[in-house]
Amino acid sequence: MSAIIDYLFNSPCNNFFLLAGPCVIEGEQMAFDIAGTIAPVCRELGIPYVFKGSYRKANRSRLDSFTGIGDLEALKILHAVGLENNIPVVTDIHSADEAEMAAEFVDILQIPAFLCRQTDLLVAAAKTGKIVNIKKGQFLSPESMKFAVEKVRDAGNPNVLLTERGTSFVYQDLLVDYRGIPTMHAYAPVVLDCTHSLQQPNQSAGVTGGRPDLIETIARCGIAAGADGLFLETHPTPETAKSDGANMLRLELLPGLLERLSVLRQAVNSL
Repeated sequence: MSAIIDYLFNSPCNNFFLLAGPCVIEGEQMAFDIAGTIAPVCRELGIPYVFKGSYRKANRSRLDSFTGIGDLEALKILHAVGLENNIPVVTDIHSADEAEMAAEFVDILQIPAFLCRQTDLLVAAAKTGKIVNIKKGQFLSPESMKFAVEKVRDAGNPNVLLTERGTSFVYQDLLVDYRGIPTMHAYAPVVLDCTHSLQQPNQSAGVTGGRPDLIETIARCGIAAGADGLFLETHPTPETAKSDGANMLRLELLPGLLERLSVLRQAVNSL
């Protein structure tokens, strides 16, 4: 894991690192197309890149929602994408017994926000020896994430990331409190989720929508506030995505966004 930590934090350009990909693995070609588009852009800009994709979505709002193509098949695709592009990969796990299985295929295990206090899950992830990325629950303060980090480290794993993804406000809307970035930075490196932080409920439809037009605004503010990395979901055609399409950035818009954010990061570094 030390090589991946070095890759993420010791970019020659001193740039932010990026966790990006589809919400969920829909198929092999789609995953390879997304990673194959992002990886060269990141190499050119000096952005350490981690391919993101859930092998299964366990927290869908509706029983008939798409959850995945099969755990083992999706995990094998994630592993193959990493090998093909020579990049790390990250995926979510939802229970302690999934940790060891997923760890055979990926480099970073991500703990979903709703599960960030689950001790058994955090300890199981830690014991795999993989980097553990813990998403802050919408219901928690930044200060409370200190204890999640301690659970992983006390289990013998020093490699922890924290991801800010907004705080619940009124009717499930999420607001990002950028004061939380320096607060959590005292506990672990901090990633800002630029897509889920923009989720908004559609009360009439009973589903959650997003504001992808504001992804750049969230990302810019995160870099200015000192985030080490950015997390975002992207898809070639968000309107046909099988999960969370309303949140995702259209893939063709990502290269230009990364160029602008890299310029901003260099400006921040010069201060």
